[in-house]
Amino acid sequence: MKRLLIFLGIVFLLNLYVYGGYKVLLQNLESRTALGLKILYWVIVALSYGALAYSMTRFRVTPVAFWTKATMSFFFIFFVVQILWALFLGIDDIVRGIQWIGSAITSNKGPETAGGISRKSFLVKTGAFAATGFGAALTYGVVRGSHQYQVIRQKLTIANLPDAFKGLKIVQISDIHSGSFWSKKAVQKGIDMINAQQADMVFFTGDIVNNEASEMDDYIDVFKQIKAPMGVYSIMGNHDYGEYVAGFTPEDLPGNIKKIENVHKALGWDLLLNENRILEKDGEKLAIVGIENWGAKMRFSRYGDLPKAIDGVEEKWPTLLLSHDPSHWRAQVLTDFPQVDATFSGHTHGMQFGIETAGFKWSPVKYMYPEWAGLYEEGNQKLYVNRGFGYLGFPGRFGIWPEITLFELA
Repeated sequence: MKRLLIFLGIVFLLNLYVYGGYKVLLQNLESRTALGLKILYWVIVALSYGALAYSMTRFRVTPVAFWTKATMSFFFIFFVVQILWALFLGIDDIVRGIQWIGSAITSNKGPETAGGISRKSFLVKTGAFAATGFGAALTYGVVRGSHQYQVIRQKLTIANLPDAFKGLKIVQISDIHSGSFWSKKAVQKGIDMINAQQADMVFFTGDIVNNEASEMDDYIDVFKQIKAPMGVYSIMGNHDYGEYVAGFTPEDLPGNIKKIENVHKALGWDLLLNENRILEKDGEKLAIVGIENWGAKMRFSRYGDLPKAIDGVEEKWPTLLLSHDPSHWRAQVLTDFPQVDATFSGHTHGMQFGIETAGFKWSPVKYMYPEWAGLYEEGNQKLYVNRGFGYLGFPGRFGIWPEITLFELA
């Protein structure tokens, strides 16, 4: 409660600070119009507090309702818009402060008579324009970007791949985070796009829920539609163990894992818990290895056991590894397991925000994860980081759209 009160106090000070800049925009308006817009500002502020209060009382109810996500999104977007505008106002205040000091120094009567320095209309308006534009982008990210699925086609060259497996098509999806979904109809569109690729097999690389297996209850009928003649193979991500649920203890872990296992069974997916599957075609073999979560960043739990998972796999067989966290590739796969030809990961979501154009991509998450989206290569080993099918926290995406990857082995 103390932390919440401190946070609300900071938010209120932010509201007051931005209001000072807001009044500058209204200073040339007719007084009655200006008064109405000032009242409107505080009405929106009050609504944002109401949205926060409502969402906080409901966000632990599983499944999280649409209006809970909508109200949290409203508060978040309004809060971010105000922070961005406040940055411009801060620059303006620094400039004004320097001018005031200079005026005070050059005044023969001292600083007390130097007078006030008015806000710069240009910076105030620029800040308002930038903040409003960013708020519009975030709003688009929720309304449209959250389910703006893209199919990325990627040729994957595997050294010494037998002819029997050349041309094999694999779809990868990752980070479903079913507890965050707010439109079942939109999700169905993504499932239809997956099946339209007519892949030979499908990989799911972890985080099927946010916290609890029950989040998938309303989506079993949707995701069980994913089919592939050579199977759907899946693994667990850091969110699938229930560790982020309030009151979690290590004693809860086996039961939580069992619940997630049952979800994958209901979907008809082959969940790989530190194990492998050997596929055979025309006398040739291909190994699919799946491990539990293993990350080298932050303090994510490590349940993955690659030595155990790869046991029985011969080095001459093409080997494809499913590992949720891409930091695993550089920390262990590259150094200790040269027989792994390609690793398929997710986890980063591309931070759900960034810029991607032909030949250029950027997201703030790159400063934490050097391998954060797309294909990476070192020697004969490859890593592909899927941008994720769903979303977490902010219920939307902008610039980094939800991804369905279609690989063709060569």
